[in-house]
Amino acid sequence: MTRHHLSIEKIGGTSMSRFSEIVDNIILKDKEHIFGRIYVVSAYAGITNDLLEHKKTNQPGIYKLFEDQQNYPIKMIRLQESLYKLNETFRDIGLDVKEANDFIGDRIDQAINILRSMDNVLSSGYVSRRELLLAGRELLASLGEMHSAFNSANILKNQGYNTTYVDLSGWDDSRRLSIDDRIKDSFAQIDPFSTICFATGYTKGTEGIMREFDRGYSEVTFSKVAVLLGADEAIIHKGYHLCSGDPLVIGGKNAKPVCNTNYDVADQLADIGMEAIHPKASKPLEIKNIPIRVKNAFDPDHPGTLITKNFISPESKVEIVTGSKQVTCIEIHDTRMVGAVGFDLRIMQIFDKYSISYISKMTNANTIDLIIEEKDCSPRLLAELNEVMEKVSASPVAIVCAIGSNIAQPGIMAKAAQALAYKSINIIAVSQTSRQTNMQFIVERDQFAEAQTALHEALCV
Repeated sequence: MTRHHLSIEKIGGTSMSRFSEIVDNIILKDKEHIFGRIYVVSAYAGITNDLLEHKKTNQPGIYKLFEDQQNYPIKMIRLQESLYKLNETFRDIGLDVKEANDFIGDRIDQAINILRSMDNVLSSGYVSRRELLLAGRELLASLGEMHSAFNSANILKNQGYNTTYVDLSGWDDSRRLSIDDRIKDSFAQIDPFSTICFATGYTKGTEGIMREFDRGYSEVTFSKVAVLLGADEAIIHKGYHLCSGDPLVIGGKNAKPVCNTNYDVADQLADIGMEAIHPKASKPLEIKNIPIRVKNAFDPDHPGTLITKNFISPESKVEIVTGSKQVTCIEIHDTRMVGAVGFDLRIMQIFDKYSISYISKMTNANTIDLIIEEKDCSPRLLAELNEVMEKVSASPVAIVCAIGSNIAQPGIMAKAAQALAYKSINIIAVSQTSRQTNMQFIVERDQFAEAQTALHEALCV
């Protein structure tokens, strides 16, 4: 008996908001193979930002109002009105707007009632505030994915296809199931080769998917579905290609799609915030040797970027130049450091206390530079470091990285440094491990774009 090919495919929020194109470019592009593909969908663009907080700017949403016990119900009613208007935009491609409005309206009404009950319990002071706030955060997050997954199944059903809405949110299921058990239970009676499945990117579980993964939860759901169902391939549909550089910085004609790379490179990208996939979502796929394909949803004929466990570029080259300017360099200078065993243990203990992970670390006899996300650099952190170290300072900087599965070649570091020097860009600090997959350069923040262009021209063209 021939085994069918099963792919688990995640569709991001920006792409979901252009769902008519998603239908043409992805779901119905190959009408002979519309089944055997399970879609794990994100909320429409901006909806989770409204429910929780803006992912990039951290501008507060409804969750902050709930946390501060402010007037969140009125914000939720306004969100409901916005979702009704959004539903109307899908009428022409088959959405039953009344059915869709009833679905999400009912869930928002129930969510308001549940949050009000939580509000009363919070006010009583008899329960753990942290646990109840996390529960409220989980509840709010689930609304966006329920909305988009239900709509997707409804649209394709009304176009004449057999579809299944797979509700992993546990909205109508009070059983205490783990995340894995809920996924297995939800798909137990579904044959993905006879129906088009749309699953919520949020999964309810006793361990709480947001406790560990927070805004990366939809990719974790995607990963778990792929692993638990034994997928042959995991596909991520984004609104852009995974390119050799940012087209907005180096120019669209210069940025070339990366065709093949490996999980190590994907981890390097995630570490500086350019996620092909959340690192905690990629690990289970890597262990199970399930390849990931990152595709541009709006360039359907391009095969995308294939990420596999064992790929090594046969030609030594830099595949991607990227970075972040939302980082801070914490410089710790202490003359007692030289020759001292485990001196930086105290630094790491303080970082652990504040749940901070550093991106890069450079050290010499009496100085340690740590590059962290700017949002993690608080006055309290610096004050505590100053209590145990001679001198601590923090400077806004940018990190620019040259990444590839095989960049080990004589002179490549010199070539990169020369390219930066030619543009009068001073290298504040530099880091590279013996594995040679990622050269990291710390530069002044206002030279971030220029540094990327310089490295891309020297190393990728």
